[in-house]
Amino acid sequence: MGFPILFLGWGSPIYVLAQEENVAVAKIKVISVLKFDDTGRPFAFPSALAYDRQSDELYVLESSKSRIVIFSPDLFPIFSFGPGRGIETPTCITLSSQGFIYIGEAPKGKRPARITVLNQAAIKVREIIIKGFEGAENFIPRSLAIGQRGRIYIAGMDFRGVVVLDREGRFLKIIAPEDTFAATVPKRKAIISKVYIDENGRIYLVSEEMGRIYVYDRQERYLFKFGQKGGTFGKLSRPRGVAADPQQDLIYVVDYMRHTGQAYDYNTGKFRFEFGGRGWSPGWFNYPTDIVVDKFSRLYIADLFNHRVQVIEFAGITYPEIPLEIPSFVTPIQRIKIPKK
Repeated sequence: MGFPILFLGWGSPIYVLAQEENVAVAKIKVISVLKFDDTGRPFAFPSALAYDRQSDELYVLESSKSRIVIFSPDLFPIFSFGPGRGIETPTCITLSSQGFIYIGEAPKGKRPARITVLNQAAIKVREIIIKGFEGAENFIPRSLAIGQRGRIYIAGMDFRGVVVLDREGRFLKIIAPEDTFAATVPKRKAIISKVYIDENGRIYLVSEEMGRIYVYDRQERYLFKFGQKGGTFGKLSRPRGVAADPQQDLIYVVDYMRHTGQAYDYNTGKFRFEFGGRGWSPGWFNYPTDIVVDKFSRLYIADLFNHRVQVIEFAGITYPEIPLEIPSFVTPIQRIKIPKK
């Protein structure tokens, strides 16, 4: 027997029957929903995010429009760039600690897969051709991260492992964890769908195939893995995005197929709680694809088929005030499900 939980949203209250009895609940807040670019046009499919900790700016990639939209600290869309700056087929985006913008681009015509690098003014400064390893001719970049000594980490479409380049773009190696999602299935090198590096330099490799996240230190030494393949509470069906918040001792993952966000312990990878579910009101998701955390511990989630980016925070965490110069809202939406001890 489940129990009813009241979820507050826009309009009439929504009642949902929880199926898990052995869970506690806590509130989350949606503090903003980003739906429009700097020209006032609605987002089509915001697919990837990047966050600049120095300027407190959010970068939203719309691959279908070959455009990146930048939001100011008050969550206002201030600028966008794309084909006019030489961006043709963007698939992923990341920022270096020096503020350079790295954009992975898929092959087009005679042009191979590449990384386009722009400076802080979004002016193209160089281009890195992805080459030097087996399968490079068919490689499609899916995720990027910049690590220690300027090393570039690239996850590719249906590619087993993550490609590592030096700061000049020369191939160094492939990091490929071996794993299996079931005891009856032989181990094999995992397809990596997302690579992410946190503020402490830890490297995270996300595998949709395995329903797992692999964690390495800044020297690329394996630390631990977490996540369990599955389609129920506390499990990962197709994890897409990952972000870490060392200040709160949490790692966050968004699951594309389960339409949820999950939180894990920063030091052990132990499952902590889950939030979201499929829906269209604030606080619910429809195929989320990416997540970033800002220096205030707020989360930004690319809500692909809801055509928006949601900004959320959790009850129980003290957040500093962000000055908002545009109309906003604070909406207690739903509850986090937390396993009872």
